[in-house]
Amino acid sequence: MSKKKWSTDSPFIYSTNEALMKPAVVEIQATLPPHLQKLKVSLDTKQRAGKVVTLVQGFVGSEEDLTILGKTLKTKCGTGGSIKDQLILIQGDYKNKVIQILQQLQYKVS
Repeated sequence: MSKKKWSTDSPFIYSTNEALMKPAVVEIQATLPPHLQKLKVSLDTKQRAGKVVTLVQGFVGSEEDLTILGKTLKTKCGTGGSIKDQLILIQGDYKNKVIQILQQLQYKVS
C-alpha cells in the first residue's frame, strides 16, 4: 500500500488570521412604497400534485415586510400558504381576490 501524498493543487486555503477573513456582507433591501411596487399575480400547478396555488411575484423589500404582506393575503383569503424566495404562495385559486386586495393596498398589479 502506498501512502497518500498531499496535493498542493487545491484552491482552498484555511487560515485563522482575522485580518484575512472577509466579513459577511448582509444587504438589507429597503422596501419600496406600495404605489411603486409592480407585483405579478398568477396561478401555478407545477410540482404540486395538480393542486392550484396563487403566486405573487415581484415584491421589492425586506423579508419582514414580505412576510407581513403574505400573512395579510392569507388571512383575507381565509386559506393557507407560504413565503419562499421572494414569492408569496396562496393555496387555491384566489387570483381575482388577491388582485383586489393588492389594489386596495395601492400596489400596482399585473
